[in-house]
Amino acid sequence: MTLASEQQIYTPEEYLQLEEESLEKHEYRNGEIVLMTGGTTNHNRLVLDFCTYLNFALREQNVEVFVGDVRLWIPNYREYTYPDIMVVQGQPVYQPPGTTTITNPTIIVEVLSKSTQARDRGDKFRFYRSIPEFKEYVLIDQYSVLVEHFVKTSDHQWMLTEYETKEANLPLNSVDFEISLEELYKRVHFDQEV
Repeated sequence: MTLASEQQIYTPEEYLQLEEESLEKHEYRNGEIVLMTGGTTNHNRLVLDFCTYLNFALREQNVEVFVGDVRLWIPNYREYTYPDIMVVQGQPVYQPPGTTTITNPTIIVEVLSKSTQARDRGDKFRFYRSIPEFKEYVLIDQYSVLVEHFVKTSDHQWMLTEYETKEANLPLNSVDFEISLEELYKRVHFDQEV
């Protein structure tokens, strides 16, 4: 039995204890524990390649790049989640105890899947926007060439730019980084994913 199959409300402390002992990853959604599904090979390729280029490009800047296994706490919505990629400017602010959960990402990148895309574009984005340091959100489609890039322009205002061709370049605003969609999607095989 997984944590996600049990029907009860958990405190954040109970979730963290159960998550520490679990072999699987779960999100915490205001008392509910939800099992995270596995990813596709395209999802993995996109996360790995974007993170590799990003981490290499930012190695001399005062930022840290985290991928997949670092948890994010969103206190306003009582939510723990595992974004695909997070960038923190300066030092990470950890939620005690330990260094497994951060609270201050500047950039979050999610690779969309059929089971998560509605939530990534909807509630999750709304929850992320409650984080004061959060300034950029990148959504990468794994089924076609499509990147949605949201940039915070002022309080409560975000600008969307869509990139839909491999000839396009995705520049990030908060850090000195740009990647071509040709490079990002180089190893992605659309015909292999269902």
